[in-house]
Amino acid sequence: MITSVNRVLLGLAGLILLVLGGAVLVSGLGVSVPSWSPFDGPDDVLLSKGDRTRWRDEGWWWPTVIAVLAVLVILALWWFLAQLRRGRLAEVLVDSGDGEGALLRGRALEGVLTEEAGALDGVSDAKATLTGRRTAPQARLRLLMEPHAAPGPVLRGLSEGALTHARTSAGLDELPAEVRLKAVKHRAERVN
Repeated sequence: MITSVNRVLLGLAGLILLVLGGAVLVSGLGVSVPSWSPFDGPDDVLLSKGDRTRWRDEGWWWPTVIAVLAVLVILALWWFLAQLRRGRLAEVLVDSGDGEGALLRGRALEGVLTEEAGALDGVSDAKATLTGRRTAPQARLRLLMEPHAAPGPVLRGLSEGALTHARTSAGLDELPAEVRLKAVKHRAERVN
């Protein structure tokens, strides 16, 4: 989700800057502009003195300006902090029984899940990712299915095999999983 939000925000910012920059460039070159354009010619300014001071004496002006700026700062901070958050789980906390616990690398558990899921009959390729907290991980699996494979037996084999093994080996009470299935594209078979 972070990637799509980044793309949308950067796309909108780029489009707005491109339109404003193009409008300033066109009016600065002396090309005739439409009547609705905020720029009239090369000697025009973005905000005249009258535009800058028009609302100063109104009671709603400063609270509105401060509220809009506060919302923009909060959105910018949310976006910045979202960039720092990791999408993948780096480690899983395993209860070792001595009260201390042990750390299992997230990549290692992902590798085992990927390998076991890829070995299932009817699966061409598999990819596993761990998300969530280190005490309550969640698995996301993407399986590329062979044309002859039925989803039911593959999902049953995945839940009884790879996911059960991962859950018990890591000492987890539960390991929720989201599985996405995609079929391998193949050419049509010729019938004689």
